[in-house]
Amino acid sequence: MIATGPGDRFVNGLQNPVGIGQKAFARNAPDPLPVTETRSILIKHGIVRNNLTEQQTAMLQAWRRRLAPCFGPQPLDERCRTVNRLLADTASRPHVSLHDGHAPHLHYSAPDADPVTHICAVTVAGLAYVICFASAERLGRCARGACQRVFVDTSRNGRRSYCSVRCANNEAVARHRREKAELAAVAR
Repeated sequence: MIATGPGDRFVNGLQNPVGIGQKAFARNAPDPLPVTETRSILIKHGIVRNNLTEQQTAMLQAWRRRLAPCFGPQPLDERCRTVNRLLADTASRPHVSLHDGHAPHLHYSAPDADPVTHICAVTVAGLAYVICFASAERLGRCARGACQRVFVDTSRNGRRSYCSVRCANNEAVARHRREKAELAAVAR
């Protein structure tokens, strides 16, 4: 597994919220996500200031939609332009932070920034970090046509095609059934 930097797992959580009982695909997730579900995602990913108003939650969902085009196959220059536009729209001022007993770590927004500004800054910084220090191709979109969930590929070889083992298995089963049906049709 590679270290991709700040925000990568949080980007996955924001783009692919956990639904009731199972993971919801990003395109099927309610938009906007309820405040309580958004707060759960923030808590899960260590965002300390996680009490958002309805308006802040709506702003975060708009940001979520703006992050989506950064994922999946595309020319490098196009992906960089998209991320650079997002970087320009954030109030990113990196600084080393010490708080709540944590080791020194980078923050990408001012200490007094509101939660949405902080979340926007950390998520786009995470995407930029992946592009610059891992590989732009690691910003993936699930190859299972019915899914389209996004992910940051943290695998060792960087060749992940599916968002989850479940999607990979479902695709393999579907492929097997198609091949079996084709063989049966030819045999007739």
